[in-house]
Amino acid sequence: MQTVAVPIAALTWSLFLLRLGVSLVLGMWVLNKFVNPAGTAGVFRHFYGVPELDISLSYALGAAQGFVVLAFLIGSRKRVATALVFLMHLASTLTPVANYLDPWTTPNLLFYAAWPMLAAIAALYLLRDYDTLFSMESGMEAGLAALRPAED
Repeated sequence: MQTVAVPIAALTWSLFLLRLGVSLVLGMWVLNKFVNPAGTAGVFRHFYGVPELDISLSYALGAAQGFVVLAFLIGSRKRVATALVFLMHLASTLTPVANYLDPWTTPNLLFYAAWPMLAAIAALYLLRDYDTLFSMESGMEAGLAALRPAED
């Protein structure tokens, strides 16, 4: 197997920033299920064919997703949490096929932004053992140590 030498600080910061960015987007999706359950029902009706989504179900979905996204954000159970985040985002990326076939109708072009995020989640899954900065699985000491100035 070929290897490449990468400064560990650059790698861990890059992975942490990817995890933080993905968590921000997914966190907003979770928050939307609580703030705008009618909008969530509309998304489920339009894209997933669910005729009626009860408000309490929107809250339950938000709570379940929120738990997964929080675990992903803090780097807990990375294999499972990252895989679940990948599957959630994969479903939401593949569902709007019609929007991909008509990219020039507003706002369909925005749906293409889902693909780089899906790739980022895949990279985070593949590199999860190196995603140690501010990660529960590696201990928060690693994240705090990264904030200290390097000793010469």
